[in-house]
Amino acid sequence: MEPEKGQFLRWLHRDGGSRWGTDPGAYDPCAVAETVRSFGNLFGDGRYFPLEVTGWEHVPPAPAMFVCNHSGGTTIPDVWGLGVAWYRHFGVERPLHPMAHEMVLSTALTGPYFSRRGVLRGGRAIANRVLVEYRRDLLVLPGGDLDTWRPYSKRWDVVFGGRIGYARIAIATGVPIVPIAHAGAHETLVVLTTGRRIARALRLPQIARAEIFPIHLSLPWGLTVGPFPHLPIPTRLRYRIGAPIAPPDASPDDDEAVRTLDARVRAAVQSQLDELRATRHKR
Repeated sequence: MEPEKGQFLRWLHRDGGSRWGTDPGAYDPCAVAETVRSFGNLFGDGRYFPLEVTGWEHVPPAPAMFVCNHSGGTTIPDVWGLGVAWYRHFGVERPLHPMAHEMVLSTALTGPYFSRRGVLRGGRAIANRVLVEYRRDLLVLPGGDLDTWRPYSKRWDVVFGGRIGYARIAIATGVPIVPIAHAGAHETLVVLTTGRRIARALRLPQIARAEIFPIHLSLPWGLTVGPFPHLPIPTRLRYRIGAPIAPPDASPDDDEAVRTLDARVRAAVQSQLDELRATRHKR
């Protein structure tokens, strides 16, 4: 069952904002190619965000579900970097659909832009369409706001926050899960605390399905309270793609099978993140 939308989200949807990010067919390869040409100037050797990706040989034929830890606050340089690397490697003929919080897709400014670039609302029905109907690849960052705003001291920890819906979808569709670990984006700011108590006091879970209201040090704001986008400092973005994990032959309603698969995926991502930590000073 889909989580009930909060008051603020209902307000955003008042002019039809709920329609964006619901149709995988809205993917526009020309728009993606233009984005890679434009934003791609920021990513790569000798650029603002040097990129390092290992493990392309582990990527199976589409469709597959790619599950990654999330870092870097609301600016999410980790997702931008992975997207650029993906399309440079595979071309725009192989879409990668990231699943995002519906707020990203709820305004007339952001909704059409991200929809044309394949970004979709998080949800089981939409994920099934991507994997089964369109037979395309899906990118899921289960930790969402909890992971991307985890404290700087926890930057080497995978935080999914008990969110296991992705594992249920993988079992239902039978697609393999490819674990991806990322390191680097969390160096673009210093998150002091997630501010979960502040979020609860502000009733953000009910208002906007948000569990955090972080306190962080970032440019250009300095000491900041709230999930405001920041200006990332130059940082090397590193990704490690692991071997696919086949879902069990089980019912998606089998909670034990779902939890076991989630545990395997989290362990794989954490192991790869540990490897990135161990090699962070090597070039």
